[in-house]
Amino acid sequence: MKQSIKISRDTSGRIIVDFAYDPTRVVKVKTIQGYKWHPKEKHWSFPYSDGVIDRILSIFKGEKIELDPTLQVTKKSLKTEINFEDLRREFTFRKYSPKTIKAYIHYNRDFLQKSKKPPQQVTNDDIKDYLFHLAEERGVSTSTLNGAINALKFYYGTVLEKKFIYEVKRPRKDKKLPIILNKEEVPKILSALSNIKHKAILMLIYSGGLRVSEVVKLRPEDIDSKRRLVFIKGAKGRKDRYSLVSEAALETLREYWKKFEPSSKWLFPGNRSNQHLHSRSVQKIFTNACKKAGITKEVSVHSLRHSFATHLLESGVDLRCIQEILGHKSSGRYIRTSSHIPPIWMYI
Repeated sequence: MKQSIKISRDTSGRIIVDFAYDPTRVVKVKTIQGYKWHPKEKHWSFPYSDGVIDRILSIFKGEKIELDPTLQVTKKSLKTEINFEDLRREFTFRKYSPKTIKAYIHYNRDFLQKSKKPPQQVTNDDIKDYLFHLAEERGVSTSTLNGAINALKFYYGTVLEKKFIYEVKRPRKDKKLPIILNKEEVPKILSALSNIKHKAILMLIYSGGLRVSEVVKLRPEDIDSKRRLVFIKGAKGRKDRYSLVSEAALETLREYWKKFEPSSKWLFPGNRSNQHLHSRSVQKIFTNACKKAGITKEVSVHSLRHSFATHLLESGVDLRCIQEILGHKSSGRYIRTSSHIPPIWMYI
């Protein structure tokens, strides 16, 4: 018969887990982040947090546990909160992107703070009240509301298996058209850039219709100059694809490489060579270039991608081909936009 597992706290506040040697238990303990083995005392310790205690109780569920009385309150309180560390692990296991994981955890945490209820007591009305709060009081966009709904549906639907969450209706889609830069404006923006690295980044985005999250994660080997293609690995929806690189963009890229020859694995490293440039930095580059070029339209760096697609469409390129280049499930937005701009195509 297995001996009980003792859980307590030491004088420094760390959680102590003590049990007679058992290889199965050792494997389980090592799945908890921050573990430390103390050979003299022959026990394990962990940094204190409700999440760690919850994890310990979870992996040893069904076994005899002696829980220190000072931790009994914590054990009770665990039922009123989400174990965000476990939730993060579940997202990671399902191959969600780091950006999506961060957003989903944010919305679940924000909702609990707003509802002030344990997850098991949450109702359909609580969810609706929170979404109304986001829409009316915070004035968030439709896409943000959909992100919040996805986050809540995952936890309350997939994890807690609450059926009411599937009754929550999604907001109507915004009917805003993307703002397109015309054939004079794109060259103006590029000409306003004196930094060759910055120019290479924006030219790659425009010439291939790349997302900003894609261009910052490019590696040197992703550029196929002979075929004038760029390989995008693990793009949105975890799909690989190829896109275009214009000759002008390649020339600028060669000039950038010759001048800087970055020793990083990234084509565009950030302040630290082991990290790629941040998406926000690219947005700042674009915003500053627009100001210098005198562009008054309310555009973002993503507008270069919209412009690329629209210009291809207006030049007679097949819509399905554009859809494949963009990595889109649908290119409907470009059909709507095409009637609002003159036929143009730029070889930039």
